[in-house]
Parts: sequence; C-alpha cells; structure tokens
Amino acid sequence: MRIDGRVVTPAGVVTGSVEVTGTQIGAVTPRDVAHPQWIVPGFVDIHDHGGGGDTFTTGDPDAALRAAAFHLRHGTTTLFASLVSSPFPLMRAATAAFAPLVDAGVLAGIHFEGPYLSAVRCGAQNPEFLRDPSLDELATLISQGGGAVRMVTLAPERAGALDAIRMLVSHGVIAAVGHTDASYAETLAAVDAGASVGTHVFNGMRPPHHREPGPVFALLGAPSVVCELVADGVHLHDGTLSFAAGVTGPDRAALVTDAMAAAGMPDGAYELGGQEVEVRDRVARLTRDGAIAGSTLTMDAALRQAVGAGIPIVDACRMASTTPARAIGLGETVGALQPGWRADLAILDTDLRVVRVMRAGSWVS
Repeated sequence: MRIDGRVVTPAGVVTGSVEVTGTQIGAVTPRDVAHPQWIVPGFVDIHDHGGGGDTFTTGDPDAALRAAAFHLRHGTTTLFASLVSSPFPLMRAATAAFAPLVDAGVLAGIHFEGPYLSAVRCGAQNPEFLRDPSLDELATLISQGGGAVRMVTLAPERAGALDAIRMLVSHGVIAAVGHTDASYAETLAAVDAGASVGTHVFNGMRPPHHREPGPVFALLGAPSVVCELVADGVHLHDGTLSFAAGVTGPDRAALVTDAMAAAGMPDGAYELGGQEVEVRDRVARLTRDGAIAGSTLTMDAALRQAVGAGIPIVDACRMASTTPARAIGLGETVGALQPGWRADLAILDTDLRVVRVMRAGSWVS
C-alpha cells in the first residue's frame, strides 16, 4: 500500500510516499506528489484517563475499550490507561481487568497516577485516598499485572518514596514524579533513584521560584527525564509550553492529554475519582474547589496547539509520538515513520485535523 503526502519523519518533512507492507512501514520514498495532506506517526499518549464519555478510572474493561477506541479515532495508536488515586482494592481490580487489554494490544500499559501523592499539591486527586508509598501494594500490582503495570506517579517527598522508585525501576516499571511539593534537592534525589518521567510538569507541583526552583526546574533540567506537557491552552499558557519545550528539546518533552471522560463530549456534569466535575467551555474543573480536573483534550488537538505555539511540526510530532514512545520503552517499534516499525500513522488535512488513521497497517473504521 502506498500513501502520498508530506511525510513527517525523524529527519524532517519528506514530500513523497509511505509504503506499508503488512503491519510495518516498508519505506519512505521522496517523490513528486500532488497531495497536500500530512502523514504523521500515530500519537503515543502516556497519560490518559478516558474520553468519549468513558473512563479508565473505574477499572471497567468495557469502558476502557470504548475510551481507547475514541482516542484511536483521533490518531492515538499507543495509549496508557491512567487511573487516579484510589483505594487499593480498586487498583487491584483495575489491574486484573486491564491486563488482558494490554496483552491484546488495545492498551500499551496501566499508569497509576497516585495514590502516593502530596496532599498539598493533590489538584483533582481525591485527598481521601492519598497515602505513603507501599512496597507491598506495588509488588502485588506488578505481580498481578504480569507486565501490564508500566508507570506509577508519586511524590518523592513522601515517606518511602525513594525506596518505591528503586523498587519500581528494578521491575521495569517507569517511576514518574508528580503532584508533589518536593524541593529541588528532593526531586533530584528521585531522579537519582531512577525516576524518568515528570507528570504534567508545572501542574500539580510547587511553582518555581528563582530562590527555590522546586520540582519544575529540576525536572526540566534533568537529562534523563522526559517531561509531560498538557498542550490544551488551559494547563499551560502557550508561552510556557514553548519555553518548556525549548529547555528540554523535543527529545525530552512528551505531549499528553491528561484527558478524562468528557473529552469529545458536551459540557456538563462528569466524575473523576469519586469527585464531581463540571465541564464548561471544554474546561473540566472540580465542583468543590474549581481545581482543573484533567482535560477534554485529544492528541491531534494537542499537536495543533503545540504548532500554534510556535513549535515546528517536526518537533511537535516528536513530542507527540517519538519521545513518549521512547520514554515507555517502545522507541524501537512505534512512534516514528521508519522502515521496519509498526505502521501506525495519521493522515491530517492542511489544518492538522485527522482525516484517517492507520494502526498496524490497517485503517481504523
């Protein structure tokens, strides 16, 4: 199969064709073509709580299937199912429910955002469920998941957090720093222990100050850390988005949605982690205190926001696909239009809106 257009490759934009052979990219060939459409790698979203009216946060596998299908139609071909802070029985039940979906390739893994987070910086996390990291809980989830548990976000200042990070990393699970009031030094201690992702950097964190840089500067400056950035114009001002991506470069910045069930849905009342959420003008906030409660974002919209903020499309595609794929250990199989890699791609029109999506060589209906 041959697809013509402006192809976004790791080396730059190539006007030509993508050849698909079976489930893989066969070749990217420069040639004269008349198609103005963009061909970009399938998006990789490593922080997503749901969409299309369905959520990952309750551990319902049918809802997870529908949410994954919704985001797939928006070009996300690799997806983590992110939960929010929850009681341990729900974490266990969700692991059991989602592990078969990971085995089937519907999900790339499970991400527990909490419950080992800061009460001071909990944001829309339910404070009722916050607690110190438990090695026993983590060991149970890792064992039960059989490789499905891929990332855990925690606050490094909580008691036992550094031991938890070391334990996660030793089992091949990504440790992420987020929802934290940690100091600069405490954050770097987490990085030294093996933490390699910053969860929606700037949001749910002690704000940076020139005399107390805190977690934001520590994460942006750490060469081994990939920094998640929610590019919806709400979580981050476009100037902040552009600045952060300039500091990290596209190889250490990952666009994420942090989407919840309201993504793709009308304004109204929703729920997140047992808390009421009101969505107005596409912005989700807790009804109790107005805290931002995830987003209504999709990855194609995140790409448009990043390009609109002045980030070149090649860099924005790295941030939406290549970099997050590498951050979760899939950087040699998905996330770029390269020969031998899985044929995941999205065709976008001249306004960068999705026209068609391919996953593993098959068009998505």
